[in-house]
Amino acid sequence: MVDLQGLGACCDGCASTPAAVRIARRRLLKAAVFGPAAVPAGAGPGDDHGLGFAMPGELPRAVMGKVIDVSPQVLVISQGSTELRLALTADVSAWRGGPADPEGLHIDDVAVIRLDPARRGVADRIWCNIGRVTGTIIECQDNTLLVDPGTGRERQVVVVPSRAASRIQVRYPNLRPGYLMDVIGLRWPGHLEAIVPATPQPVYPVTRLPEPPLVSGHVPGTISGSATWREPAGEPYGLLGVGYPALDPDAGCAAEPPGQAAAGFVRMPYLSVGSLLRIRNQCSGAQCVLPVTSCAPIARLFNDRCLTCATSPRGRIAELTLASFVALGGELERGCFNATITVGER
Repeated sequence: MVDLQGLGACCDGCASTPAAVRIARRRLLKAAVFGPAAVPAGAGPGDDHGLGFAMPGELPRAVMGKVIDVSPQVLVISQGSTELRLALTADVSAWRGGPADPEGLHIDDVAVIRLDPARRGVADRIWCNIGRVTGTIIECQDNTLLVDPGTGRERQVVVVPSRAASRIQVRYPNLRPGYLMDVIGLRWPGHLEAIVPATPQPVYPVTRLPEPPLVSGHVPGTISGSATWREPAGEPYGLLGVGYPALDPDAGCAAEPPGQAAAGFVRMPYLSVGSLLRIRNQCSGAQCVLPVTSCAPIARLFNDRCLTCATSPRGRIAELTLASFVALGGELERGCFNATITVGER
């Protein structure tokens, strides 16, 4: 069982994790060779030595833990060996497979909680037992599917209950091996109960991907598209970072997509783990500099749009950790937000 940890403010450090340690060491070596980045004119408290890292209080904080007690006014969660008490107001909203009354949350539910940025220790939004499976369908039997999420992760079992079958099949008509799936639902031991489709299903199987559009000229410094989130898998819940769809081939990213898919549908420069990206949520206006902590080859296979606040350009440009997505104002049950990334932040 992974020890549940609190999630700090976006970019507020998770230096105890192996990935974060490696990334921090990269930054120190880079600074030693090239010198520290100059602090830009007019830099404020949100600029960490010119890097633009958000400081505590500038973005909503998120915490995660197991529910051990709940009342009309207070929610108590367990984070490993510690407990955290959060106030519940009349404005707090919750999700547990759908809109839920915060008082009706169950003991031992795993809760992701976004805190009110203006009031200390007050919950603003709660998601319980939320999970997501994105990948290629490998097997299908009745209402149960086996999905390969790629990137070296374990295959996932997805169960589509009768109450959600019509909603899923309207947007995912091809629940057959070889087609892509991206669904959000309730996480149970051993499987995900699919509740809502995260995006429309691409019409092509992964063996017949359409050719990406030809683009001439230099890769732009700012790229627009869709930012999604992923469940923690072998990484701490509080890891702040981003999976990047165009990791340098020399990095040996596991489960590379086949053939022509390697180019992806968005023109993006190759980067390495530890590179910095400024990610902006176009819907909320929140932005933050995040390190690349992993690859996201499955994201290259999707040529979809995000419709959270407008229509984004086609293609997925970032797969955020759960902590980063929530801190940047994303709503987990919606699955994505319209985003821009700026490459080469220092």
